[in-house]
Amino acid sequence: MIEILAQAPLLTLFLVIALGTLVGAIPFGPIKFGPAGALFVGLAIGALDPSLGEGFGIVQSIGLALFVYTIGLAAGASFFRDLRKQTPLLIGTVVLLAIYALLIAFSGKPLDISSNLLGGMFAGSLTTTPALAAATSAAGGSTEPAVGYAIAYPVGVIVTMVIITFVTSKRLPGGKDPDPVSAAGLHSETVHVDRPMRILDVPGIAEIVGSEEGQVRISYLNRSGRVRVADPEENLFPGDEVLVVGTPESVAIAADALGHVLDRNITHDRSSVDFRRFVVSNPKIAGRTVAELHIPSRFNGLITRIQRGDTDMLATAESRLQTGDRVMVVVPGENMEDIEHLFGNSERKITEVDFWSVGIGIAIGVAIGLVAIPLGGGAVLSLGSAAGPLVVGLILGKLDRTGPIIWAMPNAANLTIRQLGLVLFLAAVGLSSGQAFASTAFSPTGIKIGVLSAVLLTPILLIFWFLGNKLGLSMPRVAGAMAGFIGQPAILSHVQSVVVDERTESGYSATFALGIIVKILLVQVVMMI
Repeated sequence: MIEILAQAPLLTLFLVIALGTLVGAIPFGPIKFGPAGALFVGLAIGALDPSLGEGFGIVQSIGLALFVYTIGLAAGASFFRDLRKQTPLLIGTVVLLAIYALLIAFSGKPLDISSNLLGGMFAGSLTTTPALAAATSAAGGSTEPAVGYAIAYPVGVIVTMVIITFVTSKRLPGGKDPDPVSAAGLHSETVHVDRPMRILDVPGIAEIVGSEEGQVRISYLNRSGRVRVADPEENLFPGDEVLVVGTPESVAIAADALGHVLDRNITHDRSSVDFRRFVVSNPKIAGRTVAELHIPSRFNGLITRIQRGDTDMLATAESRLQTGDRVMVVVPGENMEDIEHLFGNSERKITEVDFWSVGIGIAIGVAIGLVAIPLGGGAVLSLGSAAGPLVVGLILGKLDRTGPIIWAMPNAANLTIRQLGLVLFLAAVGLSSGQAFASTAFSPTGIKIGVLSAVLLTPILLIFWFLGNKLGLSMPRVAGAMAGFIGQPAILSHVQSVVVDERTESGYSATFALGIIVKILLVQVVMMI
């Protein structure tokens, strides 16, 4: 059997992925390892024979590049929007990584663990392959860093998953990180206007061009018995009836400012004005903001909601549309066909991926990752195939499009490619590390490395969580940032299996990109002490 697997690496790879999926679905108390099952099955199979782990380096790099690039695309807009909010957390990340590096360096020496093994332990417990490459270079090509890495790697994954499972059951106050509109859910009320007011002056209105803020929109207007779409630029007068859409709390505030809530819904009359969901499949629309479409002036209509994946968001003036979004449009019935033509509304087209933009984006990211900055002593600093595509993905995710090139991809396609990249990466890492793990893991030195990794990493992660609490950040953002602090994609997948919130990806992207750079520098410090 081993000979067959050795001669057919493709068979071996997908066998690991299949078996890893089964293992990942097995509950161990409150924990399911999910995609990380491919890592553990890969370690077990790779330990059977050295030949089973050969030749998977390119698969590992491809999988990792696909995963981090799609994460960057998905999180780019929220990452840059929340950058100021996350700056204190990023500073804390650097400080905690430095403390962890010093703890490893000074704790390992009394236990007779060599500097090379400690460097690998640092990189492995933080699951950072570029740091392992830096450690190997600093060790003059010795295999010791790889051994320390292989032993500490699963320890880092398991310890972090256990801690995240525990802490995510504890809701943080998040006073400085309020729930996004998508998390609060959308609500609508018909409001009788008692006080005259411009729509643009309604508290929390999401109509202001140039701002991504806003929690309510006003869609329907009933004036003197005639129902129509409310123009964002107009004034409201006593006796008007309007439909206010937004988060429950914001709708209540807007209703109180305007007048009082009625016990009926003016959308029931669809003779003049109708509403409908349209799929964004027209590439000319993708990457455009709601304001740039000029729906009120062109069609006497209004976009009120954007559904992206399972998330229903309030449409602000600066919301950027992506292929695959489903937008709710309130529009006069006679303009329905024109609106449908504008958005495309084709389910088939949103399953297509523009591999021109994907290929160019990842190629730019990989090329940036190849840039090496000499640090002296033979060591170099580079982003590698992990941080390079992630950084580029974040930037392109923020841009959405550049001229005719649409960088964003449909949400469903993004998730599919992301999962594929993840399991390829984990299976390849497991197969490649199996032999080194088996030969040292259960020796006295290996046990010391594993125990020391768990003992030192646990308080660092708990301090990280405490820091997020003190900074007033939300549980989803801190959990995602914790996954990025470690840097293992499977941990982010685990976080997202227990927390459904867009802030997890924003937190992950922030600490992951910065963390890789800092870890590459610190691993060399660990080996010099």
